[in-house]
Amino acid sequence: MILRKLAQIALKLLGWKCEALTPDFDKCVLLVAPHTSNWDFLMGKLGYAAIGRNANFVIKNEWMKGPLGFIFKILGGIGVDRSKASRFTDVIAEIYQTRDKFSLAITPEGTRKINPKWKKGFYHIALKAQVPIVLVVLDYKKKYMALFDVFYPTGDEHADIKAIQQKYKGATGKYPEQFSIGE
Repeated sequence: MILRKLAQIALKLLGWKCEALTPDFDKCVLLVAPHTSNWDFLMGKLGYAAIGRNANFVIKNEWMKGPLGFIFKILGGIGVDRSKASRFTDVIAEIYQTRDKFSLAITPEGTRKINPKWKKGFYHIALKAQVPIVLVVLDYKKKYMALFDVFYPTGDEHADIKAIQQKYKGATGKYPEQFSIGE
């Protein structure tokens, strides 16, 4: 309760509005975009705390080392080694099966640089775990964060990814030139 209030005050001082237009699922994948800055992490965590929710998040394995890694672990970080192929989506899908509540925030671009070919790990995790994908926008132009839509994967990866990308049309990242929905 205290954390929620502090997050609400911080967002208000920063001029941001945050809202949840989706149900509070026990289990879901949170698809957070645009991702163009390290500030996205802070804004996302503040926004999610402000609406009274908590989520784990995926982060480069390199960030999970040392004192900073300890902090990220406390905050819910799950490291991923992107330098080699792994069973990451299988491992995460198994976590969903073993917990009563589990939400995982993932940025589809997989980088802060422009990437019109979104990573598909979020999609495969949701499909394997049989959980919905909650679409989350961080719009710096409007100073607005919202859980704005729910997407249920159909198994048609190409069509589903395209449909999801279109939902983010018009969203403005901190560095707008670094965000692409693949057009």
